[in-house]
Amino acid sequence: MKPFCEACEENKAPILRVLLRLFRDLQAVLEIGSGSGQHAVHFAAAMPHLVWQTSDLEENHPGIRAWLEEAALVNTRDPILLDVRNDWPDEAYDGVFSANTTHIMSWPEVEGMFQGIGRVLKPEGCFALYGPFNYRGGYTSESNRNFDQWLKSRDPLSGIRDFEALNELAASNRLQLAEDVEMPVNNRILVWRRDQS
Repeated sequence: MKPFCEACEENKAPILRVLLRLFRDLQAVLEIGSGSGQHAVHFAAAMPHLVWQTSDLEENHPGIRAWLEEAALVNTRDPILLDVRNDWPDEAYDGVFSANTTHIMSWPEVEGMFQGIGRVLKPEGCFALYGPFNYRGGYTSESNRNFDQWLKSRDPLSGIRDFEALNELAASNRLQLAEDVEMPVNNRILVWRRDQS
């Protein structure tokens, strides 16, 4: 049975509108934290020019495979194990995408994710990160405040991350901020590009 994520269903169309522009000229994209697999099939179907590499922890692989097998797209790849702390592929990608991941990770895991992206993203490659973010230490909405409190009650090491801290982490891993795109329901897509070195 395929897993189903209501949030993925609701946000896939607005995210795709942005990715169609950002990933227009890319050939290979790594998705970090493919979750249910819904995003992978939706985005890959709309962008047949690129190869979409799914990844996640082992326990999520069966659900991702179920979505991929049903869609039967030629440009999706079976999930690879990716634990941001130590398991990174040897391949290089010209695009990386991740949705709703940094707020469910601990900060050391967030650091590991950015370090890994700094290694696997090709020069001038694009990293697009979707989710809720704080700015200057403040919430952008009451719903984000409530969501953050819920996250921390479930796992004190998780929580909505500050844009400034993420951008500093990105810069230390050769990623330069290119865009900050407003999205529905108090979310954003942060876009960084790898420097040319």
